[in-house]
Amino acid sequence: MPQVRQFLLIALLAVGFLLWQAWETDHRVATAVATAASTAANQPLPGDAAPVPPPNDVPAPNATPAAGSDAVPAPTPESPEAPAAARDDSVRVTVDTDVLHVVIDTTGASVVSTSLLRYPITLDPNSDRVQLLDDSPQHYFVAQSGWVGNDGRAPDHRARYQTAAEHYRLAEGQDVLEVAFTHTGADGLTFTKRYRFHRGQYAIDLVEQVHNGSAQPWQGNAYRQLQRTAPAGAGSFSLTNPQTYSFVGAAWYSPDKHFEKLAFDAFAEEPLSRTITGGWAAMLQHYFFAAWIPPVDQPNTYATKVVAGPLVPRYLISTVGPATTVAPGASSEGSVRLYLGPKLQQELPKLAEGLALTIDYGYVTLFAEPLFWLLAKLHALTGNWGAAIILLVVLIKLAFYKLSEAQYRSMAKMRKLQPRLVALKERYGDDKEKYNQAMLELYQKEKVNPMGGCLPVLVTIPVFIALYWVLVESVELRQAPFYGWIKSLTDQDPYFILPVLNAAVMIITQRMTPMTGMDPTQQKMMQLMPVVFSVMFAFFPAGLVLYWTVNGVLSLAQQWVIMKRVDDGTAKA
Repeated sequence: MPQVRQFLLIALLAVGFLLWQAWETDHRVATAVATAASTAANQPLPGDAAPVPPPNDVPAPNATPAAGSDAVPAPTPESPEAPAAARDDSVRVTVDTDVLHVVIDTTGASVVSTSLLRYPITLDPNSDRVQLLDDSPQHYFVAQSGWVGNDGRAPDHRARYQTAAEHYRLAEGQDVLEVAFTHTGADGLTFTKRYRFHRGQYAIDLVEQVHNGSAQPWQGNAYRQLQRTAPAGAGSFSLTNPQTYSFVGAAWYSPDKHFEKLAFDAFAEEPLSRTITGGWAAMLQHYFFAAWIPPVDQPNTYATKVVAGPLVPRYLISTVGPATTVAPGASSEGSVRLYLGPKLQQELPKLAEGLALTIDYGYVTLFAEPLFWLLAKLHALTGNWGAAIILLVVLIKLAFYKLSEAQYRSMAKMRKLQPRLVALKERYGDDKEKYNQAMLELYQKEKVNPMGGCLPVLVTIPVFIALYWVLVESVELRQAPFYGWIKSLTDQDPYFILPVLNAAVMIITQRMTPMTGMDPTQQKMMQLMPVVFSVMFAFFPAGLVLYWTVNGVLSLAQQWVIMKRVDDGTAKA
């Protein structure tokens, strides 16, 4: 009976968990479609006579002065629309490091394309690399920056910049590569952006400089923003594609409220508008993300909004720095960081406070974070994530050996009581009340606890669900091979060997488990459980099925040994 309850409880929780995910996803999809349709309805259709106006994606100036500045903020009028540069006149500058292939458009000196060279899309090492940023209309996702000024003398992300070359490469033995872009205004103002790339790093330093060569003081704000469309399939649900139910949207961090996130369908209803010091702003997706990280001592105005796009709406999160005044003949310089890469759990805490929270384990974070820490230690010991999962199961079994021993001893005693329980059932027939009372008295007399097997399974289930999210969200395990036919622990078993093996273990476990007190309907349900679990596990990541199968094998071995000891002890007595 305890083993029966375990199977039924696990199945119920797993099915409920998947149904909840499906409902959440469908609800988000319906809302997102309605929002997108409403926004798109206000855009001119292709071929209309009226020209498409420039998107309202330039932030207003921030009146907060920079730290140490004695400038008195002036009123902030509407930001004038700078003429958009013709696309065919811009130049696309490529930058290659050992981990990144970046394309920077001279229009705005914006980062419009990023390929992550160490992350192939498929298991084929020659396949295309994951492309995080992309300025194609269907997959629009770019990192923009610029300046806004109270008097309009500031180049936003639509202004034209100049650079010395069209191709840059981090040379062998070179640790830092700097790429400079310059915009010179007719009034003597010069704005410079210097991107600094570092070997082996996905964090890019951006140094922004303003030189005032005019006869008048200049006052303005530097801003940075991430702008993207909702990716195809976002919000849909598929057991075979974890990317469809991983969070995709905006996120930000503040020291007072910590990690917050905003799904695309909530942009219109819950817009962000807040001043934050020591935070960051990001766009998240499965395994990878982009983030602007301002200086920790600098107050920035954070905001989100939906803007019009040529095909579909675009979603924007921006940070506007404090107001800066530059006297005639003087210069002002500031710097930020732009992160474009994977959610590496060991590296992100070094970049900014709270940045590791972009690895979103949801409601099981309390279990998932220490579980990944332990898995990472075991991986360092074995060099294989699958072997680390097996060692994790062994450690869990050892930690809860006494609980499991009590469970299996209780099961062994129940098996000995099975003939007497059958006799009680025959004696009382259909009188369930008297039968249950007699059965309870027998348990008390023989000191058998039928619920003795519940505690071990209550320990196993949180680990099972937490490991599921670790496999789904941890980029370190992405496409990690095991041995033999398992080429990726985060994908399903290609030949379904592990689900079938797990079903065999369940069937053998059933044969060793006393079924006393079960009616024929319950027995049929139990006989179907191995089939149900095999079908369900066929769609789960192979690493999760490996965990559960190894757990089942060790439990079966432990059950056999303990029950044999109990039987031998009874025979000797």
